[in-house]
Amino acid sequence: MTKRNVIMIGITLLLTICITITAFKPLTIKSKGLKDYYQKYFPIGVAITPYDLTGANKELIIHQFNSITAENAMKMGPIHPVENEYNWKIGDSIAAFARNNHLKMRGHCLVWHSQTPRWFFKDEQGNTVTKEVLLGRLKDHIQTVVNHYKKDIYAWDVVNEVIADDSTYFRNSQLYKIAGEDFVEMAFRYAHEADPKARLFYNDYNTEQPKKRDKIYKMLKALLAKGVPIHGIGLQGHWSVSNPSRSELEKSISLFAGLGLDVQITELDVSVYAGNQGGQLIQNAAQKAKAEFTPEMESRQMEQYKMIFEVLRKYKKNITGVTFWNLSDRYTWLDGRGKKNYPLLFDTELKPKKAFYEVTKF
Repeated sequence: MTKRNVIMIGITLLLTICITITAFKPLTIKSKGLKDYYQKYFPIGVAITPYDLTGANKELIIHQFNSITAENAMKMGPIHPVENEYNWKIGDSIAAFARNNHLKMRGHCLVWHSQTPRWFFKDEQGNTVTKEVLLGRLKDHIQTVVNHYKKDIYAWDVVNEVIADDSTYFRNSQLYKIAGEDFVEMAFRYAHEADPKARLFYNDYNTEQPKKRDKIYKMLKALLAKGVPIHGIGLQGHWSVSNPSRSELEKSISLFAGLGLDVQITELDVSVYAGNQGGQLIQNAAQKAKAEFTPEMESRQMEQYKMIFEVLRKYKKNITGVTFWNLSDRYTWLDGRGKKNYPLLFDTELKPKKAFYEVTKF
């Protein structure tokens, strides 16, 4: 046997050993998650339900995110359905999940017209309560909830969506009809009394539309001038493949940051349908049909996500958090009305979409 043959046999044996070891020793190094790519920028969060606390959804959350929000469990309707009754079970399970997995947690939300239970506005005889009674109930609710989660939640969406979409100023909700503008100020003061360390946010959608943006800015500037403890604004981020534009998004971030406020994207998703306003899909014949995730949708969504995160990275000094609204396309709050939406970075099989690679390629 020649020296060359001996060398070749040795190389072959070495390759065989290496292949065998690789085949029987699974890789232990995971790919980077969203939170890892953005470690030097801002926390990356996701809104979750109790169904996300186990199995593949749980693993995806832990791998990709370092912050969570309860999608519905801490809103007034679910958590405080009756005057002297609080339902802590679901919210507590999500808070425990955050603690056990070392995740930051945002609270959503303390005051919102859409899920305020009816009892909140009525006395025992069924009459509308006075402003004093309403504010008393508001204080009790806010401080009970904030104190309950004081050790778990670092930031709260205190007041949600009080500015009107039309030409009027405030939304004409029951809260506004009874208490006027004062309920907004008092909600922040009550929350701050309960937890002086928590970061307190005003949260709204369509914050990139000039008319509504200007009204939100006017309200926040006036409240800050009165010394109201508001620390940040949540730009909900229920966007679409057609809006917002880069310029309008940058204007909004710059404007609110100019008030000295933290800026967070609190409910991010990008609808594959154009014309998404306030998180609601426009309805036409094409959209009423059950839609597939077409290559055109994929391409437009990919470009929109790319633009959004380019802007967010540019303003990293002002952005203190980004939270996606739902985990994957398997379930999203935008589904329904006879059609399926695909607004997130993970598909129905929990796999990263092309948009995922666009927001992590920098």
